[in-house]
Amino acid sequence: MLRIELVTQKRRPAAVRLLQAQFEEHLIALSPERLEAAVASLIEMPERGALLLARDGDDPVGLAVLAYTWTLEHGGLVAWLDELYVIPERRGEGLGAALLARALELSSGEGCTAVELEVDAEHRRAETLYRRAGFEPLARSRWSRRLAASLPYAFRKGSSSRTRSSRR
Repeated sequence: MLRIELVTQKRRPAAVRLLQAQFEEHLIALSPERLEAAVASLIEMPERGALLLARDGDDPVGLAVLAYTWTLEHGGLVAWLDELYVIPERRGEGLGAALLARALELSSGEGCTAVELEVDAEHRRAETLYRRAGFEPLARSRWSRRLAASLPYAFRKGSSSRTRSSRR
């Protein structure tokens, strides 16, 4: 029987293993220590987001990761669907759709005005899933710049994402 539940400290190792598999599949380089710290921080500070774990009996089969942010474009709280992963041998069974539905339900319950995500250009199957769920592509590209010096600070409990110097 499929169960989708919030990840607790007890289920953290299973979530980390699934995320490591996801990152390996998508060639995302993040050390196990950094991943562990990021997951622990998200569990300890639910105002930052949520991790949802799909289990079939005791077997972890997928997860969704939400990160919350405040945007003016949407006029308030928005959820970023950071990860949606189903183990390869269980794809095509509707688990991704079930995880996505639960993530949307949770986001709505938290007061989010929208859920945003990105899709790798090579993942047409994921695009189909998101279109069926009512998502629409935006005419934009996503850009990123790592700020390595600030990353350890960002994982500290109670820390703000802004430093004193950025408030001047």
